[in-house]
Amino acid sequence: MKSSTTAAVHHWRLYHFSPPCFLIVVLFLALPFSLRHADAKQNPENDLTVHEWGTFTSIAGNDGLSMSWLPLTGSTDLPSFVEHFREVAFKGGLRGTTRMETPVLYFYSPRETTVSVNVSFAKGLITEWYPHADSANPSLTSRDYSLYNKKSPGAIVWNSIHVDPHGSTDFPSDNSENHYFAARNTSSASLSVETLSGPQREKFLFYRGVSAFSAPVNATIAADSTIHLQNQLPDEIPAAMLYERRGALLGYRMLGPLDDQAAYASPELSASLDSLSADLEGILISQGLFPDEAHAMLETWKNSWLEEGSRLIYIVPHRFVDSVLPLRVTPAPAATTRVFVGRLELVTPATERDVESAFASNDQLTLAKYNRFLEPILSTMIQKSTDLARKEQLERYLQGVSTRLYTSTKN
Repeated sequence: MKSSTTAAVHHWRLYHFSPPCFLIVVLFLALPFSLRHADAKQNPENDLTVHEWGTFTSIAGNDGLSMSWLPLTGSTDLPSFVEHFREVAFKGGLRGTTRMETPVLYFYSPRETTVSVNVSFAKGLITEWYPHADSANPSLTSRDYSLYNKKSPGAIVWNSIHVDPHGSTDFPSDNSENHYFAARNTSSASLSVETLSGPQREKFLFYRGVSAFSAPVNATIAADSTIHLQNQLPDEIPAAMLYERRGALLGYRMLGPLDDQAAYASPELSASLDSLSADLEGILISQGLFPDEAHAMLETWKNSWLEEGSRLIYIVPHRFVDSVLPLRVTPAPAATTRVFVGRLELVTPATERDVESAFASNDQLTLAKYNRFLEPILSTMIQKSTDLARKEQLERYLQGVSTRLYTSTKN
């Protein structure tokens, strides 16, 4: 079924982008000479398609709202050629509620064209990107990077991107096995941007950022591990899934659309990675991504989405994406599809037990599985605890994590 779906999509692209040769000849001979040399602006702007995917990562606090947090690691998960706002470690010390991870913009066109792209980011900053952009966060006038005091949104602008469906595939590499490169495995056009040192080429536009806006889903966890979800938006959450992993065991529950509020038990840890991947890919395709794009997104993020712990994985409503991350492409495409996955980390009793036990026994292997979420997990546990001795111990654990975080952002 998957191969036939992929074939159908590529057949559609071929038909949509490649009219029969004899028809082109007939139309060309029939057109007056003056029309053949008319201003390009008179041509219909209906042969460019733009697709985008990305992830908004947040963590639910004790009140269910997105909490402010710092990751334990900064931007070390990106190839060396990616450009950064300020220094490489800058993002690691930027506290926010939502980390926008790896949005990529794909372009499809039957012919070479040039476009400009402007993206704004509400209550946020753009922190990494590639290829070279003409400006990033241009309205930022001070070195106070607190996202909670910002009056203007972050932004990134590419003034002139050359789109070539048959362009060079001489893309940069740093000889690593970085998950960044999986996003190139699509049939989208090649892109190039001219810089002072020569052209930079890529299969997509890439950017990342951090913001202070709250996730559209409120999630609270009862003492019996029941997960209560509430949609904060007037639009329904199109699809959602509860996921949990403990060592080699994993489980998930497909929730379908979320209109208002509901309560769910944690999923049983009896699922397979193959079935989960197929279900996730199917959701992405149902939201408008081409099959190869959906597969590329899953290959990029599955190790992260499916790591240790509990989380809600959901499709972010389109209107919310457009409100917090307005996108403008000029000339305007005939069609634009944006599919963003929300990842909301849940600090369940099982997670609390794992983390507390790992700190007590200095189990670095288990702690590494929770990686960058250790700071917000410990903060949540401290706020919830009523045992003074336990609270003091957790605070000592948090101090050790904070010291590591401070050291990593300074080096």
